[in-house]
Amino acid sequence: MRVAIASDHGGFDQKGEIASYMERELSCDVVDLGPDTGDSVDYPDYAVKVAHAVASGEADFGVLICGTGIGMALTADKVPGVRASSVTSAPFAELFRQHNNGNVVCLSGRFVSVEDNEAIVKAFLTTDFEGGRHERRVAKIMAVDEE
Repeated sequence: MRVAIASDHGGFDQKGEIASYMERELSCDVVDLGPDTGDSVDYPDYAVKVAHAVASGEADFGVLICGTGIGMALTADKVPGVRASSVTSAPFAELFRQHNNGNVVCLSGRFVSVEDNEAIVKAFLTTDFEGGRHERRVAKIMAVDEE
């Protein structure tokens, strides 16, 4: 499984630990799309990199980390083909995958511990989309991309 990851300065401190966790514990091929330092950067620049990697198929999933996860989610979700959400618990990550077929999870680097974010990432990457009744709902969501 190929996972693209990026952060801004608010999530930079957790990015390396979460990337290592995904490689070590979940056997993911992780592609770090930046930044390379904890200096202040604009989160949309990095959210769009991960979103395009997922939308194009270069990555199966994306992980974004900023102060709250909210700004990253707002930006990534604007890229057609991406279903991004800010997630702050493992049960929400499971539901995001099961019901929404989410493909980019956005994490809070300031309000959620690295251990809890690792649990969120694990739930996100190991939970399958349920399909069924959720298929038509996801199709309606994705139809908005065509408008």
